Amino acid sequence: MHSNTVNLATRRRLTLRRATRDDLPGVLGLLAETATWLNGRGVRQWPAGGFPAERIVPLIEEGSLYVIDGEDGGDGGDGTLRPAATVALDGDADPEFWTPLDRPDSALYVHKLAVARSHSGRGLGEALLDWAGLRVLAAGRRWLRLDCAKDNPGLQAYYRRQRFTHLRTVDLPHRASGALFQRPGGVRGGVPGTALPFVDRREPVLAEWAAGHA
Repeated sequence: MHSNTVNLATRRRLTLRRATRDDLPGVLGLLAETATWLNGRGVRQWPAGGFPAERIVPLIEEGSLYVIDGEDGGDGGDGTLRPAATVALDGDADPEFWTPLDRPDSALYVHKLAVARSHSGRGLGEALLDWAGLRVLAAGRRWLRLDCAKDNPGLQAYYRRQRFTHLRTVDLPHRASGALFQRPGGVRGGVPGTALPFVDRREPVLAEWAAGHA
């Protein structure tokens, strides 16, 4: 883990849990904030105004969307309480990107990863990817996968720093995303780390694994 992630663990206790319908306004606000920030930097992966509720509600109902709560409530400035971060993790491979040759069932897939700007630079994105990597092992699968903007070398470099390997880029005219990445399950591709900077209320054994597994 980076040192700033460890510092976060000592300063505050964050909690990861499954999102509920009550979280919908906050999650939509966080995704809209992140989409605006990305589009302001020329990254067109997400719609400029964020996602409509009908894109997010199914993730909540199927139990694949997670939020991290901070101790300060995460007020986004518009009266909506926003989580510190959110991520969706499931086994649903996008058929436009992942083919049968990729063995889609061998992986879990990251979607909608977003960290509130008030929590940026503190290692939460990296920690969520490590947590997702642990979920891969717990599910008996091999790979953690994601797709990201095909014309954003900065974002792609970020995922490479997180030990992801670029497999290929699928260039579809109706999709801004298409750069496909994967890494083995576990933390940072198998490198043991320190404790995750949040309590996993859903499955605490994963945090214990990250703290002590070699």
